[in-house]
Amino acid sequence: MTMFHEPLSEEAASRIIRAAVAASSPLEIRGGGTRMLSSGQASRDVLSSTGLSGIVSYNPAEMTMTAKAGTPLDEIAAVLAERRQMLSFEPLDLRPALGTSGIPTIGGVFATNASGPRRFVAGAARDSLLGVRFVNGTGEIVKAGGRVMKNVTGLDLTKLLAGSRGALAFLTEVTCRLLPVPETAATIVVSGLNDAEAAAAMATAMSMSVEVSGAAHLPESVCGRFIGGRLPEGPATVLRIEGLAASVAVRAEKLKALASFGGISSLNAEDTGVLWREIRDVHPYADGTARPLWRVSVAPTAGHQLVAALRLETGVDAYFDWQGGLVWLRMEADPEAELVRRYIKALGGGHATLMRVSAAVLAATAVLQPQAEAIELLSARIKEKFDPAGIFAGTSASEA
Repeated sequence: MTMFHEPLSEEAASRIIRAAVAASSPLEIRGGGTRMLSSGQASRDVLSSTGLSGIVSYNPAEMTMTAKAGTPLDEIAAVLAERRQMLSFEPLDLRPALGTSGIPTIGGVFATNASGPRRFVAGAARDSLLGVRFVNGTGEIVKAGGRVMKNVTGLDLTKLLAGSRGALAFLTEVTCRLLPVPETAATIVVSGLNDAEAAAAMATAMSMSVEVSGAAHLPESVCGRFIGGRLPEGPATVLRIEGLAASVAVRAEKLKALASFGGISSLNAEDTGVLWREIRDVHPYADGTARPLWRVSVAPTAGHQLVAALRLETGVDAYFDWQGGLVWLRMEADPEAELVRRYIKALGGGHATLMRVSAAVLAATAVLQPQAEAIELLSARIKEKFDPAGIFAGTSASEA
């Protein structure tokens, strides 16, 4: 029978882990339970961080916050909003797309390095993480990093744990830096571009001195599903600018030079907020189905080439974030894992993570991108140091 452990302290977590080591009983680490895919062993015991909840410290002047790993993300966002501050990396909420109903937690966000549209200019969740407390695979409580921004020498354990998906340690507390909420925002929409033209338009925008904080291309197949269908007809290439109102107005005018690519229109701050949340949360594919969904990261110039190549061989729908470097792929039937990864390799490399698939197909499909041999060996050595008994099974999909 599966045991569900929800410790209320680091010490309790340590005792659970030590007992698991003694019994050679693997543990699956879980945050808010928003993930859909697991490593496959339904009978594995679960160690959840949701009992470790609460903001430990918040320093608005230093723009840093420390919170226990199981603190709900909404609770943190509400506290930050009172001081008009925010997490810089726009953590995703994939519950509608994945069909899950858990509560996203701050520990889950960092454990999966969940990063949204601002990632390509502001960095990932990992880049905001200043310090952590965790329990390793021997039950030892460890502190790494701190609560201030400073240079780090030697092995940075904090960055190592971000994105480790519960395979190395049980996170109990995180400290991160914050950003002020922009005064306003606007989105410039370039209409009518095909995928390749959109990649060129986004590259041009990024080369301009306008500080674009979001660059996405929404092909015609998905465009009508955003902001209640209020985008112009046809494909839309969208560019977000944020900051002081006067500055946003000036930069928006500069971006209208992109009229040489296609029709130009703009969105106000309210629609801009809705649009980029929907882009972040994969709104078009929150369709109530289990059709395979891939999150693919490649070079910005390779995203549209990948989709074009796949369309010649299989049924696929897609849209592009991160200036074209993040591709959300929804397959019509089979995940086509071998096909997707073969084309990624041919286009210079990248990462493909299977985010959604039916239970029947999951067992036969590799969820994470296979590692190169040298990286796999290095990962195994790191795993051995953190978790010598191999107690932590890790998870295989987005958990926030």
